[in-house]
Amino acid sequence: MKYMKLGTKPDTFYTEEAVRSVLSDVPADLIIHVNNTKYQLHKLKICSHYENAATEGTGCNPLYQFPLLLKCGLLQRLCSDTDDDEVPAVPVALHDIPGGEEAFELCAKFCYGISINISAANFVPAALAARFLRMTESVAKGNLVAKLDSFFESCILQGWKDPIVALQAAWRVSGWSESRIVQPCVDAIVEKILMPPSKVTWSYTYTRPGYAKRPHQSVPKDWWTEDVSELDMDVFRSVISTVRAARLLPPPLIGEALHVYACKHLPDPLHPASIPNGGAAFADDDAAKQRRVLETIVTMIPGDAGAVTGRFLLRLLRVASFVGASSSTRAQLIRQAGVQLDEAKAADLLIPMPPSSSAADKYDVGAAEAVLEHFLAQFQRAAPGGEERRRMSGAMEKVARVFDEFLRIIAVDGDFPVGKFVDLAECLPDIARNDHDGLYHAIDTYLKEHPELSKADKKRLCRMIDCRKLSPDVRAQAISNDRMPLRTIVQLLFVEQERAMGSGSHSAAVAPDRGSVDAIAARNKDKDDDHLPPRPADHKSDVHGRPHGERAGASMTRSLSASTKTAGAAAAAARTKERSGEESRGSRMRNK
Repeated sequence: MKYMKLGTKPDTFYTEEAVRSVLSDVPADLIIHVNNTKYQLHKLKICSHYENAATEGTGCNPLYQFPLLLKCGLLQRLCSDTDDDEVPAVPVALHDIPGGEEAFELCAKFCYGISINISAANFVPAALAARFLRMTESVAKGNLVAKLDSFFESCILQGWKDPIVALQAAWRVSGWSESRIVQPCVDAIVEKILMPPSKVTWSYTYTRPGYAKRPHQSVPKDWWTEDVSELDMDVFRSVISTVRAARLLPPPLIGEALHVYACKHLPDPLHPASIPNGGAAFADDDAAKQRRVLETIVTMIPGDAGAVTGRFLLRLLRVASFVGASSSTRAQLIRQAGVQLDEAKAADLLIPMPPSSSAADKYDVGAAEAVLEHFLAQFQRAAPGGEERRRMSGAMEKVARVFDEFLRIIAVDGDFPVGKFVDLAECLPDIARNDHDGLYHAIDTYLKEHPELSKADKKRLCRMIDCRKLSPDVRAQAISNDRMPLRTIVQLLFVEQERAMGSGSHSAAVAPDRGSVDAIAARNKDKDDDHLPPRPADHKSDVHGRPHGERAGASMTRSLSASTKTAGAAAAAARTKERSGEESRGSRMRNK
């Protein structure tokens, strides 16, 4: 950051009893009030006898050491009626001076010839205060305004970070009203952003993880995004709008700038550390400010495909729920996130309920469901057999895996109702799931976290699993899972048997053995058959003394065993018949 040094004298300002004064043998005759600070300074009474000396700077009179009025046109006008030496010091109020006490003191020290340093950090308040005090060339040659203007043109606007710092300061002090500073800074920033990266020679802030560890031949294309994110929202929007109007940068680069700005200024509800006070006492004014930032960012997202990622859109949706954004903003984010849902991860769909919500649910699954519905609508609009359909089919596979993993995370919530979980799982159509491994793991997690579920609810959950769409490893795991209902276990065994019988090779056909079937049936003997209603308390046992549910389980076991035996008997008969034919042919040959 460049700076300009003015004056040569040491700083003689000091504070005594809440009053700022200048160390001098000359009594103070000018009192200036700036907000809560009182200054006791010196005015210059110009007599005709000393006019030439004052102009030439000879300083023959001690009062010429303090030319405060000579430099400040405003103070000349305010003190024009108090030039008589016999008139006591008259206080002057300058409460509305831009920049407050610090800016006024810079100007006062310049008048006293005290050394001051001007940089982009304090340039704006100094320039505004100097103009307010009318420290122009028409009042005195070599005055402060001219020196600051020269520094602004030759140094601040020529740098990269200097105009950003100056622009921030100008916005805090005066907003757009100070166009003499704001607009030139905006133009200087945009000019450098549009410059090819290969021509960037100035320093910039770029703290992306892993960037410094790799050798780089040139600067990254998004080198400017982190520094620009320091700007106020309105100034940032002006810069981005000007850059977009030039049409020299690709939309994803604009989207990256929005992403960096959002990460810097918006909290992530999934990470309480990014929220002031952990979100416990989120003030209304903070929420309103962040709501304004969010809604502005959403309006700035380019309409081009791939300008922003689906994960970024879902992050904005989480923030929108947290800060209470408008329904139109939420609807736009849901629609755009649905188009790019295949880019998301399961955690991205975790949208916390707003702090003001009275609902007992931890997450807003309705918003996640709405995003999925928009994706499915896009899938249905794709023409069958076309390139778009094939692309959407691949995207559907990714979405199915992500959504089942999302279900698994939701299942951990011990208060999540089983009916809502079933409805959420059924949002994804059967055609979307090429396999049911993810769905099985989600349901198994729900059963584990909700041990108090009734048998009917367990059957309702497991009925969604298509046993034929489970991989062999998961199917084997499910068969030995004691949380699965008996009906599901039997269906899994049937599938195992069908696959074994249909393998086409007797040596590879391994049906479930009788011992495994009996062990499973014994383990589940207390579970009711799904095909029959629950057994009444006074229901009698059959002739063998077994309860109805056990009898049904045993009958299923016998059926499986019988099927296994039938397959084995058929294979044995075929082998016996083949051996008999060979023996008969051998006997006829011997007789001949």
